Amino acid sequence: MPGVNVLSVSQVTAYIKSLFTADELLSDVWVSGEVSNFKLATSGHCYLTLKDGDASIRSVIWRTAAARMALPRDGDAVMAHGYVSVYEGQGVYQFYIDHLEAAGAGRLWQEFERLRGRLTAEGLFDDARKRPIPARPKRLGIVTSTNAAALRDILRTLTARYPLVSVLLAPAVVQGADAPPSICAALEMLNRWSAEHEPLDAIIVARGGGSIEELWAFNDERVARAIAASNVPVVTGVGHETDFTIADFAADLRAPTPTAAAAACTPDLRQVLLALAGLEDLAQTAIAQRLSSARLAAKSLASRSRRASPERRLATDRQRVDDMARRASLAVMNTVRSDRARVEGLRLQLAALDPDRVLERGYAIVTRDQKIISSVHQVASGDVLTVRVSDGAFETIVQGF
Repeated sequence: MPGVNVLSVSQVTAYIKSLFTADELLSDVWVSGEVSNFKLATSGHCYLTLKDGDASIRSVIWRTAAARMALPRDGDAVMAHGYVSVYEGQGVYQFYIDHLEAAGAGRLWQEFERLRGRLTAEGLFDDARKRPIPARPKRLGIVTSTNAAALRDILRTLTARYPLVSVLLAPAVVQGADAPPSICAALEMLNRWSAEHEPLDAIIVARGGGSIEELWAFNDERVARAIAASNVPVVTGVGHETDFTIADFAADLRAPTPTAAAAACTPDLRQVLLALAGLEDLAQTAIAQRLSSARLAAKSLASRSRRASPERRLATDRQRVDDMARRASLAVMNTVRSDRARVEGLRLQLAALDPDRVLERGYAIVTRDQKIISSVHQVASGDVLTVRVSDGAFETIVQGF
């Protein structure tokens, strides 16, 4: 447009920044407030919000300044020194802090500590109330917002780690005044489902990171009591690792993040498969050992059976009979040989006494009436005698002496 001075965004932002820089109050100022949404970047710079009951201001602590001070946490009430200027990249004004002093705990932090102290004294957070989380769950309940990144993180982790588990979602508001009754109602619904339908092994109550105000629903006494009253073990995964809520103390297990809560409720499938493979190896080894022992036992039994078998004993008896028969045969043969030798001896003795042998040597046998004459007194003159010699006999008459 002719005659109109048109400025770029950068020029406008630079002009506004120059106004901040020229202002003496804003260039050297102390600000009191409560720390919220504190974050330590990997660069070492710190980003936070200072707020009171009516307003808030974004603040930055550069790394060099942060190294010289004790860093605050959400809920701390502080006195901060620095300057206010414009961050041209986003067109917002920020408080650049170079010095920080604690001003006592903030309102929210004080309220948190009062409730925690009262419920601790009541015994609501006792370790004896904590229940173990099943190692291999079949069904898990989840209480979170359906649109939350926390739900996507949980489901992705469950799918990657242990896809065997089934999930029952109870949607809930997780921020603002409506969040505590919504979370309590979701817990009640899951407990009723577990009692009346399919039992749940655990319930995950989760929300992603945020400021202390954004997480404040999980510091509500109603939520803490609903978690403690749950018949199903509850695992909380609220905020980041540095965030602690009353719900964490009431839960059976506190995980630092929603992802960590999903991991705490499930085993790693890879580890399960490795364990199963190890068990399979052990089972195969045990089976092989049992089979080997059974084979040895069967072999030993078969050997004992063969030794005790009637057939084996009969074979032994047969051999014993054969030995006895052989010994009997040898005994008979020895007896026969002995008898033969004895008979032969007797025969030889008889042969030696045979009268025919005597006759062959020139002797004669004289008989009368078949009676042997052995003396002269047995005969008389005129007796007829029979004389037997070796080759025959003849008669003779006695004529005188």
